[in-house]
Amino acid sequence: MKSSFLMVLILCWCGAVQAQSAATSTGEPDLAIVKYSWMKDRLNWQGDPFGGTVENFDDIRRRMVDQRRMERARGEGKTGEAAKIEREMRSEQVLKARAPKTPRYAFSYSLSVRNTGEKTIKEFDWDYVFFDAVTGAELGRREFTAVEKISAGKTKQLTFLITSPPTQSISVHALNKDERAGLTEQVVIMRVLYDDGSVWQRP
Repeated sequence: MKSSFLMVLILCWCGAVQAQSAATSTGEPDLAIVKYSWMKDRLNWQGDPFGGTVENFDDIRRRMVDQRRMERARGEGKTGEAAKIEREMRSEQVLKARAPKTPRYAFSYSLSVRNTGEKTIKEFDWDYVFFDAVTGAELGRREFTAVEKISAGKTKQLTFLITSPPTQSISVHALNKDERAGLTEQVVIMRVLYDDGSVWQRP
């Protein structure tokens, strides 16, 4: 009787262990990283402060009308009215010449992955990690969750646009061509959820 009861306990324990290993597995995921990259994108680039002032048709027409009014007033000896029109024109030019708002940048992080396993992937977590090229110290980490169905053998391209830069040394207000200098980068798959409910988790 005791031996039968012990056997049942062992079988139950083995089943629980097997179910747990099926639900969560470790090792390397069945998700291969094909390529990755990041770039800085300017927000509201239409307001480029280096583009100069552009007059539309209404601005040009109004300026020409005001200029004729001023010349006519001067020709008629109405120096006070001419001076008033000239002040109004200068005020309008000052308003248009005010410096635009400081430009801001967003950052796009792209990743291409391939499902190398037999099960369909439902979603996965991945980190874009940045290191100091000399010391190897971690300088920044951006964490993402991709809710994407990826069938066996298929490849998926992902792009996330956020306002957080890769590291604190990279400005969100200025463009610096040397920002990548001294950085190395790596993408790490942290978790994979399959459509059958099983999960791969990085230890």
